[in-house]
Amino acid sequence: MLERTVKLETLPQIVRYNSAKWPSQTAMCMKRFGIWQRYSWQEYYQSVKYFSLGLIGLGLEPGDVVCIIGDNEPEWFWGEFAAQAAGGIVTGIFVDSVSSEVKYIASHSGAKFALANDQEQTDKFLELKDELPSLKKIIYWDPKGLKKYDDPLLISFTQVLDRGREYEASHPGLFEQNIEKGNGDDTAFIYYTSGTTGLPKGAMLTHRALINTARGFVTRYPLSGEDDLISNFPAAWVGDSFFATVPHLLTGARLNFPEEPETISEDTRETGPTFVIYGPRQWESLVSEIQVKMMDAGPLKRFCYRLLAPVGYKVADYSFRGERPNLFWRACYSVAHPLLFRPLKDRLGLSRVRFAVTGSSVLSLDTFRLIHAIGIELRQNYASTEAGYISAHAKGEIKFESVGRPALGVEVRITDAGELLVRSDSMFSGYHKDPARTVSALTDGWCRTGDAVNIDEQGHIIFLDRLDHMGELRSGIKYAPQYIEGRLRFSPYIKDAMVIGGKDKDFVSAIINMDFVMVGKWAERNRLPYTTFVDLSQKEEVADLVRKDLVRVNSYLPEASRVRKFVLMHKEFDPDEAELTRTRKLRRGFMEDRYKDLINNLYNGSGEVKVEAAVTYRDGRKGAVATSVKIRTISEGTTENA
Repeated sequence: MLERTVKLETLPQIVRYNSAKWPSQTAMCMKRFGIWQRYSWQEYYQSVKYFSLGLIGLGLEPGDVVCIIGDNEPEWFWGEFAAQAAGGIVTGIFVDSVSSEVKYIASHSGAKFALANDQEQTDKFLELKDELPSLKKIIYWDPKGLKKYDDPLLISFTQVLDRGREYEASHPGLFEQNIEKGNGDDTAFIYYTSGTTGLPKGAMLTHRALINTARGFVTRYPLSGEDDLISNFPAAWVGDSFFATVPHLLTGARLNFPEEPETISEDTRETGPTFVIYGPRQWESLVSEIQVKMMDAGPLKRFCYRLLAPVGYKVADYSFRGERPNLFWRACYSVAHPLLFRPLKDRLGLSRVRFAVTGSSVLSLDTFRLIHAIGIELRQNYASTEAGYISAHAKGEIKFESVGRPALGVEVRITDAGELLVRSDSMFSGYHKDPARTVSALTDGWCRTGDAVNIDEQGHIIFLDRLDHMGELRSGIKYAPQYIEGRLRFSPYIKDAMVIGGKDKDFVSAIINMDFVMVGKWAERNRLPYTTFVDLSQKEEVADLVRKDLVRVNSYLPEASRVRKFVLMHKEFDPDEAELTRTRKLRRGFMEDRYKDLINNLYNGSGEVKVEAAVTYRDGRKGAVATSVKIRTISEGTTENA
């Protein structure tokens, strides 16, 4: 518990407090060149201090914006807290953002400084420097490939630290004075939302909102300096602050950084975190990995899995009902755990996990049950950039269909239209340069979430979908697209899906992205020849494979809201084509407009439709993909064994 006698209203103030309380204790671990490097709280504080003074020496003034782009590494967060300590505001940019997205955020936020990871990210700003007149300096922390760059805008992270040490000599005590000036109501970060309905909006969060959100989270998940966290959410996303970085500051838990995004799985296993939080896609990916391993395993391992996995499901179902398994099932589980579940957890890097969390969007029931079946108590969390931490499952109160009870200090209300309103000390303070949207989002002290929910008799919040995305058919029947899509993604053969319907339509249909790797392996095992993604996606055998999963999902749904027709897309949904946001959420309005001819044919009885889509390659070249896509039907009498 943080002491009240010390001013702890801002994130840099907490960094200062931790360095005094635990000077030699490890705060961060970063794997570099295969070796884990450790950084103490004292080293952490010194890096923040001198980088902050270096920024001031370069001209940073209170209220100036510093934008940061790069992988999750210590320098990202040292730069963040350093800018905030000087009275600056930080905004983040996703590493896979293209030039137009970088330009929009840097320009809209009015960024004076850019902190970039490496040559790739530095080049993005150098290409845009003439279009960003406010930009004073581009600071990079990984010098590889930048040795011969001589642009006057460029300076290295190390050089800024050196400037900070020199600046302190002529301005002793300035950093400490700046930290003390900090106030909880100061804007700490501008988080640019996903932009599922248009251009991203810059949500401004104060230090107080970030700290209160993390405190509510830590109340549900008590962490300590003995715990290990993995920094795996993009640092530009608010979820990283809510569920990793700020809880790390509040509790002293170690923050571990994988060497590369591609090594997260291996590095997580080495770290053995006691707390993990993944988005639904990551949990579904882990479950898919289990299924892939079992499909490729030898006969004995497959037999053991099929024999013992139902034991885990049975025990998990007891837990969901709040009951203790009887002696027989406890005995079965005591055998299944060392033979199957413990090795599985170790393989996934989850052998030491005390708390496992999911959030961001709906997680499929099948994924939820399997994670519980292997002995991990996965809990659902519900939060938003604007409303902060809203709800979570408490220990022993896990209901897979809900997102838990409201968090401590959070008030909730549902409008007549079914929209959730939230009131707490964790809410954002408004949209940057957009007072009109701020007024519409914050009404009489309540934050409009835009989410359609129900609250059950036990006080659990049941998330249905975004209010704007809640579908209604011509008959008046309601359907929840995200719910259906989440269950479809559980299939190892389905990578993504978009559910279609509307008041002018009589039934629900779906556009499916197959998982090319998994379906390709299946085709090879079954001696099904194919040449390209397009060719494989239109095979009748593949359609039958996907149809079985659609039948499985339909069995969970009321008859009137079941999927009746589907198409297998000839290409993957792509964020570079604006079909997905950078957090891999569907941009429905854009997709419905882009594929309107395909959607019309799903409902007018045509059996096949010609589609053409523009493609932007990674090197900037543009091309087009054109083919005929077959429309498939799922008859009402279809069974899973059909």
